[in-house]
Amino acid sequence: MREAVLGLFGGTFDPVHYGHLRLAEEARVKLGLEQVLWLPSGRPAHRDAPACAAQHRLEMVRLAIEGNPGFALDAAEVQAAAPSYTVTSLERLRSLHGPTKPLVLLLGADAFAGLSAWHRWQELFALAHLAVASRPGHPIEPRLLPTALEHEFRARLAQEPEALDQAPAGEILPFTITSLDISATSIRKALDTNASARYLLPDPVLDYIARHRLYH
Repeated sequence: MREAVLGLFGGTFDPVHYGHLRLAEEARVKLGLEQVLWLPSGRPAHRDAPACAAQHRLEMVRLAIEGNPGFALDAAEVQAAAPSYTVTSLERLRSLHGPTKPLVLLLGADAFAGLSAWHRWQELFALAHLAVASRPGHPIEPRLLPTALEHEFRARLAQEPEALDQAPAGEILPFTITSLDISATSIRKALDTNASARYLLPDPVLDYIARHRLYH
């Protein structure tokens, strides 16, 4: 009997918005995922410090995904004292779920293009599959990737979501999602200038931001 496939969605979520939610939901449906586990980072190692404290970002994700049984929240990265690296997060989750559970790391195309700069990036393929989301009409161009990443992409490319439950890790599966031109950067700018951010992120998240006077 094949094991159910678990999706993993990490990020700073600073703040979480409908672009994040739609990517996770379309991945869950299109890839046949049992659930999508959200992994807000505590201290991201590959970028500047988030604008908002980790506990606030964690609570905003909790509010955003509440009521969707296809989503779950993992607070371990926020609670950890050490910087968040994707490879160590996957090692923890692999240990938790065992060696045969198919795990799928969800990435946007831009993040995937920079993968070869990540800490111990080549070890990711032994820990999880990678599902790479792109906008319609903008497929991943292997020739534009760094050489080492292009090699991995061509060698590991899967054509169908069914490939994800055939093994616990190791495949790369591109998939398309609805194009939503929403970014956390633009939301933070709107909030800082008292412009409206409504309908860019869920109302409970927006209310939480207002209540705690975040991003001002």
